Amino acid sequence: METFNDMTILSLEQATTLPYLTYRLAQDGMNVIRVEHPIYGDPNRMVGENYLKEERMNAYYLCINSGKKAITLNLAEEKGKEILRDLITKLKVDIFATNQLPRNYGKLGIDYDTLKGIKSDIIWLGMTGFGPDSNEAAYEPILEARSGLMDLTGEPDGDPQYLGIPLSDMGTSEHAYGLLMKALLKREKTGQGSRIDISMFESSASWLTVPITLSATFDQKITRRGNTHQFFAPVSAFKTKDGYVYMAVGNNKQWKAMVNLPPFQRLDKPEYEKNEGRINDVVSLTRAIREIFSNFSTKELIKMFNQIGVPISRINDVHNVLEEPLIEKKLLKSKDPKSGLELTLAPPPFLTTFLKDSNNTLSFPPRFGEHNSEIYSTVLGYPDNDLATFKEKGII
Repeated sequence: METFNDMTILSLEQATTLPYLTYRLAQDGMNVIRVEHPIYGDPNRMVGENYLKEERMNAYYLCINSGKKAITLNLAEEKGKEILRDLITKLKVDIFATNQLPRNYGKLGIDYDTLKGIKSDIIWLGMTGFGPDSNEAAYEPILEARSGLMDLTGEPDGDPQYLGIPLSDMGTSEHAYGLLMKALLKREKTGQGSRIDISMFESSASWLTVPITLSATFDQKITRRGNTHQFFAPVSAFKTKDGYVYMAVGNNKQWKAMVNLPPFQRLDKPEYEKNEGRINDVVSLTRAIREIFSNFSTKELIKMFNQIGVPISRINDVHNVLEEPLIEKKLLKSKDPKSGLELTLAPPPFLTTFLKDSNNTLSFPPRFGEHNSEIYSTVLGYPDNDLATFKEKGII
């Protein structure tokens, strides 16, 4: 049984990697409070179209911040540090997370030892580009370049390519999610908190399972191959009369079924019977299949290959994905009570009990400092005149 709705995470977050993690935790029902600097805030708030015509509520920010609350706090000020201590105690914070540079941990009073001294069983998570001993700035494309992901993406005779999604950001978030679950289990069993340091670089490199083993052990050259596969053929994207499909033959039995189809019988050659032979002649084989595919519609090819059990799919654009039955019923919604705008959000990796109970809806992404009054007045007990003074002094 899920019991996350009585847990609170305080997250000093910006950009994508940590906000995506806390977005996932919000989908579990956790009370997520994002903390931002009262002047600078999260730069992602200013990215993308400004459909709401409001400052710091641009489209890019709206995608992964539903289900959260937002406060502002200047931790460089002593009063800010004092307020943080009160928040940790009075909110009974279970998890504190940050993607600040490590050199800022001590000066902001957010290092693990300091927060552990306030709440002994706190779970502390620090996300960095290159580990807690490095203060090197890290952006998604830099991580993809340095981790080898970029060199593995693109056509063999073309430039290395950026991935279609920010895997270094979101992959690190998923790894951190698992580590937090382990830390929560440890605390449940022992009563002890944890310090978690996770680096985006290490997370990114961990996806290179086959490339690293084959490179380091067998000295193979592993690099980008476009839409083909290094070990299986034919596997590629093919243009049809009216679009694109991706077809993948994974074994010799599937190949035999394919070349038994009348349009492909001319490819039933002895040298192609085994995968090794097809790999050795992959360029000309792919060219021949491409010529045949161009004579058929996407629908015709999908029907043809589904009948023989060979994997094939239309290459969907995002609008096509929205129409997929499995996806359509799991899309999330988030409606703004102020403007009436309803966001359609990507489906979660799985529907949590919290999402099922809320009919796949999350609260609207919080405006800048939207919950200052609620948290500082209601929870910490500061009167309105104190809040006005804090705002005037740049503390909140």
